[in-house]
Amino acid sequence: MNGNQDALATALAYHRAWTGQDLDLAMTYVADHIVCQAPGGDISGAPSYRQFLGGFMTRLTGLNMIASFGDARNAVLMYYPQTAAVSDAPAAEWFMVEDGKIVRTILVFDRLSFAPPAPPGS
Repeated sequence: MNGNQDALATALAYHRAWTGQDLDLAMTYVADHIVCQAPGGDISGAPSYRQFLGGFMTRLTGLNMIASFGDARNAVLMYYPQTAAVSDAPAAEWFMVEDGKIVRTILVFDRLSFAPPAPPGS
């Protein structure tokens, strides 16, 4: 693996695993002490992150990757996650990777776009 691509390779492998519905494999790329900043609040530790990721993963119906880039320590992915509620709301995620594990991530997306549709008349 090219030294300039280490973080990107890790982030892409992790991303392929969770979007392929393999939560166990995805978590092999995540450090026990991961910290994730997400629109709903910060998530700390692998057990909490697994619960967060697993909850969204089950709603995923497809994905369209827009761009990916990275270096030895940082990677950024931009994509359109698709659910029953939305197919065109972009998401972006920055990853910090140390020793082949994701230790920190910042996830950016419009939370309201992924909420279930409001009942008629509300």
